[in-house]
Amino acid sequence: MQGNPTFSVYVGPMFSSKTTKLLSALERFKYQRKRVAVFKPSLDDRYDPSEVVSHSGWTAPALTVKTGADILEALAQMPDEPDVVAVDEAFMIPNVAEVLTWLYRNGITVIASTLDISYAGKPFHEVEKMLAWATHIEKCAAVCTICGRDAFYTHKKLIDDDRGEIQVGGAELYEPRCFQHHLAVDKREKIHTE
Repeated sequence: MQGNPTFSVYVGPMFSSKTTKLLSALERFKYQRKRVAVFKPSLDDRYDPSEVVSHSGWTAPALTVKTGADILEALAQMPDEPDVVAVDEAFMIPNVAEVLTWLYRNGITVIASTLDISYAGKPFHEVEKMLAWATHIEKCAAVCTICGRDAFYTHKKLIDDDRGEIQVGGAELYEPRCFQHHLAVDKREKIHTE
């Protein structure tokens, strides 16, 4: 248990280097001789089933989990408590916010990289809950594939695909877009003030 843990969250659209930032932070912790436990959702097998992999090819070994409870179970089986717990693609893991917040409140430094908003323009609830406890939040920008401006939104190319809000894919399915070119912006909803 550390006296002054931190809770860092890297958020943004697809292709905004969130995972690269997480892996860079892990590299720094390695040089500080910190014990690190890295997790990724079992749902995300795009590049490697047992490693966190950035789009640019950086890697780190990771344990795959289906739920936040799986993280706690894996930690309980480790011989030494980690100083740092890192989670990639946190939005894909049910109950991850409660677990990461609990770890942070119990003195473990936490790092997460995650989409914050779905392609449909809806915030992921797990991420909303994490952000309330985060000590450092970095909104990462990608490059809009239409105009080259900063992109903070993820566009799904096959919009008629109804396989749910979380569908694992890469450039064949998603691309980053700026505010002006994000499809969900045109589907403005009325604000309910009741």
